[in-house]
Amino acid sequence: MMTDARPTRHRLTRFLAAPLAAIGGLAAAGLPGLALAAEASGAPHLDGRDLSVFWVIPFVGILLSIALMPLLAPSFWHHHFGKVAAGWAIAFLLPFALTFGAGLATYELLHTLLLEYIPFIVLLTALFTVAGGVRIAGTLVGTPLANTLGLGLGTLLASLMGTTGASMLLIRPLIRANEHRRHKVHTVVFFIFLVSNVGGSLTPLGDPPLFLGFLKGVSFFWPTVHLFWPMMLVAGCLLAIYFVLDLYLHTKDPGKHPLIEGVHEREPVRVEGAVNLLLLVAIVGAVLLSGVWHPGVGVEIYHIHVPLETIVSNLLLLGITGLSLKLTSARSRRLNAFTWGPILEVAKLFAAIFLTIIPAIAILRAGTDGALGAIIAAVNQDGQPVPAAYFWAAGILSSFLDNAPTYLIFFNTAGGDAQVLMTDLAVTLAAISAGAVFMGANTYIGNAPNFMVKAIAEERGVAMPSFFGYMLWSCGILVPLFVLVTWVFFL
Repeated sequence: MMTDARPTRHRLTRFLAAPLAAIGGLAAAGLPGLALAAEASGAPHLDGRDLSVFWVIPFVGILLSIALMPLLAPSFWHHHFGKVAAGWAIAFLLPFALTFGAGLATYELLHTLLLEYIPFIVLLTALFTVAGGVRIAGTLVGTPLANTLGLGLGTLLASLMGTTGASMLLIRPLIRANEHRRHKVHTVVFFIFLVSNVGGSLTPLGDPPLFLGFLKGVSFFWPTVHLFWPMMLVAGCLLAIYFVLDLYLHTKDPGKHPLIEGVHEREPVRVEGAVNLLLLVAIVGAVLLSGVWHPGVGVEIYHIHVPLETIVSNLLLLGITGLSLKLTSARSRRLNAFTWGPILEVAKLFAAIFLTIIPAIAILRAGTDGALGAIIAAVNQDGQPVPAAYFWAAGILSSFLDNAPTYLIFFNTAGGDAQVLMTDLAVTLAAISAGAVFMGANTYIGNAPNFMVKAIAEERGVAMPSFFGYMLWSCGILVPLFVLVTWVFFL
């Protein structure tokens, strides 16, 4: 097995979130120099060394609410999940303001709002609206072979248009093709595994951590070369498992499709709202613009520098959203079962997640001096990086925290030099990248499209598993595959 040779005892570089309009589960990240400049300008600074693990309670609270309340109090949750989310956000902000002062609380609130949440929700809304305008009309029959081929196509598309873009484009046609089937939950679960996560591992366009690595100097096609075989192993195994499972369930109960029953004649497959496919390309362009164009000017709001590229990118995305609504017929959207419910649910719940995650990320930023320092220290042994440890540490944290800052934390723990990481420490960088991307599939909140797909499926009548029910699927299917990946590539 390959091992890395160079010691990597480098101090963890301070992470300052800056807008990263990343496709498919998104966080924003900026360069360390911006962080130092912010401190020099007198901006408030949250030191993770000052925080105990008790500050993570509100974050754990919102996660448990998402996991348990739909089961224990479904009616209450359905009508009041926004209030519950707001309650946990206040449970963090109010004690934080009382303990550290209103100035720091205001700074962290605005920083999260301006540089993380707004770019996140604007991008997600654009993708949701544009992809929701593409309707694949005609006869779609969800046979085991057709479903497997569809999942394979989505897996490939995820690296080209992002996990969120591919997920929003393909989930509705897949659900419609399987509406006649009694058993369809497994299809949506494997869709999340493959299209919403694993498939986004081959280019920086695929998933936020890889785009972040691209901004830090990792070559555009480095993930294509170094993550190709790990991705093929996981994706190939998942597609094979899915085909066998779907074939068994289809044999048991194929369902009553009108075409199969001879009620209707087959209609040719056609694409309505094809202009939205061009708009999806425009979204990718707006994302790349925010990552590669840095004019060095922007707007200052309470010590927070909002770069011009972020403002322009957000305005472009809003304009693309408006164009999609104008150019797509209302009838097509109605037949596509397009509603605003899923995006509103995500907007409310992730607002609380983005706020309550602040202390968790700050503690991890503190490295070995923070309350979670044991996690950071465990990935190196005798000054040498342990790729398997990086894979699991980055992956497990990415399952519950945002995978972009998690990637950056371990990127810097391994030295932070992109040239060294791409060569002498290539196995370690591959482990960090694969862990952050692959293991976002472990939970509904591991990557932004996971929750979006769940919300759309439930709105279409698919009885999706609960938070912990989904984890039974991921632990039973994905974790053994990740153990195999560790043995083959990172030991």
